[in-house]
Amino acid sequence: MIFLTSAPSFELATIDYIVVVVYIVFILGLGFYVGRKEKSSGSFFLGGRASTWPLVGFGLMAANLSGASYLGLAGAGYYDGISVWNYEWMGSLLLILFTFFILPFYLKSGVETIPEYLERRYDPKTRYLFSGFTIFTALFIDSAGALFAGTVTLGLLFPAAPTWVLIAGLTFLGGIYVILGGLRAVMITDTIQGVLLLIAGGIIFYFCFQELGSWQAVVDAAPVDGFKLFKPADDEFLPWPGVFSGVFWIGIYYWATNHVVVQKVLSAKNLNHGRGGVLFAAFMKLPFLFLLILPRLMGRAIYPDLDDADQIWPILAFDFMPTGIRGLVFAALAAALMSSLDSVLNGASSLVVNDFLKRKKIVEDEGKLLIYGKVTVGVFMVVAALWAPVIFMFDGIVEYFQSFIGHITMPVVVVYLGGLFWKRATKEAAFYTLIIGAPIGLAVFFIGEIFEVIDIQFLYSTGLMLLLSLSLFITISFFTPKTEGGKLQANIIHPSDWKEQLRKMEGLPWYKDFRFWAAAILALTLAMVIWLR
Repeated sequence: MIFLTSAPSFELATIDYIVVVVYIVFILGLGFYVGRKEKSSGSFFLGGRASTWPLVGFGLMAANLSGASYLGLAGAGYYDGISVWNYEWMGSLLLILFTFFILPFYLKSGVETIPEYLERRYDPKTRYLFSGFTIFTALFIDSAGALFAGTVTLGLLFPAAPTWVLIAGLTFLGGIYVILGGLRAVMITDTIQGVLLLIAGGIIFYFCFQELGSWQAVVDAAPVDGFKLFKPADDEFLPWPGVFSGVFWIGIYYWATNHVVVQKVLSAKNLNHGRGGVLFAAFMKLPFLFLLILPRLMGRAIYPDLDDADQIWPILAFDFMPTGIRGLVFAALAAALMSSLDSVLNGASSLVVNDFLKRKKIVEDEGKLLIYGKVTVGVFMVVAALWAPVIFMFDGIVEYFQSFIGHITMPVVVVYLGGLFWKRATKEAAFYTLIIGAPIGLAVFFIGEIFEVIDIQFLYSTGLMLLLSLSLFITISFFTPKTEGGKLQANIIHPSDWKEQLRKMEGLPWYKDFRFWAAAILALTLAMVIWLR
């Protein structure tokens, strides 16, 4: 067994470059072909609500398994071991809960955007406030993170190119793609790219394991306590109490209230396809341990002195992938970076069109709404490109994503869950919890993470932000008038809704009963957690 002390040279063969170019042209062409039929904003943003469960599942996976995640989970695995998998198994658990309790309500309501629910439950100004908030997070978290990951990857292939050139190129390609194709194109190509990236992860895992020679060697490659899922309470990256004070609540925001992600579910052709897609995504998150995290952990033994852990995935791909296949894998990664970017741009643009232009009747013609949506994508492209270099201040992509999300999204979680499950929640409580809590969270993020004035692990500060938001929400609700009965009854989740779901399951064979698949995924998740604890 040979252990390398330096990274290989990043030189693609001519055939690899040809594969990369052909693949990207194919993806762009597919986007144009699919998007040529889009004549309205509804079909552009929700794909005509015709997505089947495989497209929904891969769409959700691709939204989560972006290039940023592919590099970020890799870097975290290199530095900290398997604890970063807490985000993945918790995501599977939350997707199961989402399938049972929230998904049926969303699809039954027929909402086009997630903020639209807030207007139905509370009032229009809460909808506009949250819609603006979602656009902000989409630009400064999701799209900027995708650009950062793309820059890291392309910087290895083109080391002489300035960072701004790489960012501009990725922004242009990702923006053109969403302008051409809309959500339908995104869903189709996400499936293609998701399959390629998972296959690539499996190949790299196989060759890395062959290089190390045994499972014990994999365990030995981990840093101190690196093969434990739950790390000590004073761990700097992911302490075990933070799984419950931060990871769980960040996951609720991401999977249940983030419009960019839930938009994929809203495009499902019916409830059964929505459920199937969500559960499929829940299942696919579990192998991320083997396809994303463990290969990078094994990379510690193969490249023990790597300066930038976020580079470990492309390094392993260069070292272990044969010529030609290497080009295809990097093409898929580049396309995934574009796809994660265009998903964000499409989702943010849909909020501008549906929650502002259409809702306020500023523009009513569907053709003009489609044009305005595409123009908005172009504007957002520029904003994301200008912000992307800020992420270089952080030690890793995962830290940036989760820290930013954890600090500013807890008011959203409280307002949404409170609206769905608590009758006493009022419109004043929703509005003021958002308008007070989010700026406080943003200030804490800058004070603690950017300027480092206070020293507290971000998963703990996420829990504190949750308590602050909950206190605001409950206090204001009790001091403001109750919501009127008719509006309230139509926009909260009732026990009778669950009974109705059970009634519709009667007589179905086991393989069509979503409860069977949910139970199987839950059992597998818990078994893996117990094994790794």
